[in-house]
Amino acid sequence: MGVFILASGASALNEVQEWKHDALMLRTQKRPIPSGLISPLSAFVVSLLLILTGSSILFAISPIAAALGLFNIIWYNLLYTYLKRVSAFAVVPGSLTGAIPLLMGWTASGGAIFDASIIFLAFFIFIWQIPHFWLLMLKYGKEYQQAGFPTINQSLNTKSLKRIIFSWILASSLTSIMIPLFVVDISLAFFVAIFILNIVFVAIFIKLTFAKVSDFNLSKSFISINVYMFIFMLMLAIYRLLGF
Repeated sequence: MGVFILASGASALNEVQEWKHDALMLRTQKRPIPSGLISPLSAFVVSLLLILTGSSILFAISPIAAALGLFNIIWYNLLYTYLKRVSAFAVVPGSLTGAIPLLMGWTASGGAIFDASIIFLAFFIFIWQIPHFWLLMLKYGKEYQQAGFPTINQSLNTKSLKRIIFSWILASSLTSIMIPLFVVDISLAFFVAIFILNIVFVAIFIKLTFAKVSDFNLSKSFISINVYMFIFMLMLAIYRLLGF
């Protein structure tokens, strides 16, 4: 609950920061501020209340988790929000914000912040987010450009961008099969299951990436990368809970 409320506050603050840009994009122009449902000042007050509430909940459980949450807000709302206005590659440092919540949950439950298992999971999520975001760039690149954001689409054609995305897909896959190096009690059967999942995942993206540009199905690609992450995390949860 603490993480959810804190993340809600960070998201609300981001919408306060970028509502003028949101008003220029079809995908975001119906958000509360650009659509006129709430004023920027009122939204700012709401965001502060959410951030304070979420931080208080986390601090009562784990000061380290609360500190990580506040660090994430600084990284996301101050650094990343600024960088994405000046660089198409802001997603690389920005992806850290998706990895931090894993560390927050881990430390809140009593785990050590530098435990190898959680560092592995955080790194996997960090790597996975980059192709996930660039797939959105392929789909909504023109809208981002109209709103004044630099996009990788401006310097690379779709074919080159697909190859870069595929490189990050491979990086995500390789990261996940490094699991025996970080989680020492992984069984051979479970590792084989992870390996098969990655073969299927990479094979799907080979077909999607190296098909004709006109045949590139963005929706299928975006769904595939999300399903892959969900299955991988679900397998880890089941393995940990049931000891398979």
